Formats: sequence, C-alpha cells, structure tokens
Amino acid sequence: MTTPAEHAALAVQGVRVSYPAPGGTRFRALSDVSLVLRQSEYVVVIGANGAGKSTLINAIAGAVVPEAGTISIDGHPVGRMSLLDRARLVSRVFQDPSVGVCGELTLEENLVLGMLKGRTRSPFRRAVTKERQARAAELLRDYGRGLDAQLHLPAASLSGGQRQLVALTVAMAQIPRLLLLDEHTSALDPEIARVVMERTDEAIRERRLTTVMVTHNMRQAARYGDRLVIMSRGRIVDDIGRDEKAALGEDGLIERFRSALAGELTDRILG
Repeated sequence: MTTPAEHAALAVQGVRVSYPAPGGTRFRALSDVSLVLRQSEYVVVIGANGAGKSTLINAIAGAVVPEAGTISIDGHPVGRMSLLDRARLVSRVFQDPSVGVCGELTLEENLVLGMLKGRTRSPFRRAVTKERQARAAELLRDYGRGLDAQLHLPAASLSGGQRQLVALTVAMAQIPRLLLLDEHTSALDPEIARVVMERTDEAIRERRLTTVMVTHNMRQAARYGDRLVIMSRGRIVDDIGRDEKAALGEDGLIERFRSALAGELTDRILG
C-alpha cells in the first residue's frame, strides 16, 4: 500500500541536484528523484559509483540543498529546519569510522553527547552523570565485544570496526525519527563489516527505526532491509518491495541488479 507523502516518515519528491563540472557545464547528480518511506520502513539503496546514492543521503540530511523538489521528515520540510531541529530528528553514520566519534573524547563522553543530541541544556550542568555512565555501559554491553569495559579510553584508541560500533551506538543513543547509513561498513575488513552489519540490523529491527541505508554491495543489499531501491546515473531505476524482495531471494535479486545496472557492475558491487 502506497503511503501518502503528507503522512510519510520521509518524503522525497522530484528532487534534482547538480554540481559544477569542467568546461562550465553541470553534472546532474540527482534527476527528479522521488522516494516515500512509511514509519519503521527499512530501505536499502544500491548503485555504482556516481549513481547519486551519497547525494541523496546528503540531501535528506540537509547537507545538500536541492535546486528543485522537496524533502520532508514527518511532514516537516528539511530545508526549513534549524540544525537543532534536524539533530532531534535525524541520526547518521558515515563511511569513515573516525567521523562518527570524536577521537579525543572517551567512549563514555561520546555516548553522552549522543544522548544529549538535539537538546538544549545549561552550560553549568554536568553532562556525564552516574545515570548516563550506567546507560553508556548498557548500550555497549549489547555488542558483547568488551567495549563496555573500555568506557574511559579515548575513542582514537579503538580499531576501525570498534569505532563504527560506537558511532552506531552514538547515532541511536536517542531513538531518531530517521536513521541514515552512508556505506557505513565499506571501509572495514570483511569480518568486522559482517559483525557491524549484523549489529546494525538487530538494532534497527529491535527499535523499529525508519532507516535509509546506502551500500555498494549487492549481497549486503540482498540480505538486509525490507525494501530495495536501485539507483543509476542519478535516477531510481528499480524499487523492490518487501514481498517481492522475499520472493526473489538473494540469487534472484542479484540477477535483478545485473539487469538494472548492466554495464556498471564491478567486483566491488558484486562483493
């Protein structure tokens, strides 16, 4: 059943974005893209380099201003939101593990910042309280990798995979209205990427988060998410719903990718 845009968790309607290119021309990164998500929907977006995936995520996050079209979260236009209002609604995990956490701060301090994201507070009130310390340990204990025993270590001392697990926890320390995952496992080695992806999937399912996850990896796209969107050259070229995705299975989805992305497939996409 189609969700009306005005009642959607996320409504991207007719969005167009272009960038300056050599010779005075402009490169069209998004061409009239429309995408509507209902509450708690978990959508995976896949495409080759230059397909427009990251531009789409940046536009939804408010980091890129479309030259045409509209984007709304819970009926509120993104372009009219203050940074504080946007922080209350949207959390994002980036490709680079060092971006989602502050290396100079401890794990505990990073998690407390996540708990306070989007809130206004007095500069004279202590941020790290005993209650928040206990909550930080509880959040990391779920991962079962000993991170809850390292709360007082600087985030810079962690491995890339550990940092990404902390970044994911920081992003979800408050339950966001919309979670954006921008190829958040692509910089990790395959084994830790698998662990981070499994923990990501568990957290999204448990919290029933409305999520847009961008990936370049076909097998990851086939295994995770409720709905699958395929992008090519700035457009959505296929949109596979929950029932169809389940019926196709992993092999059927990979054949669908091959058909939609003919001429754009690389070993990186094939995984």
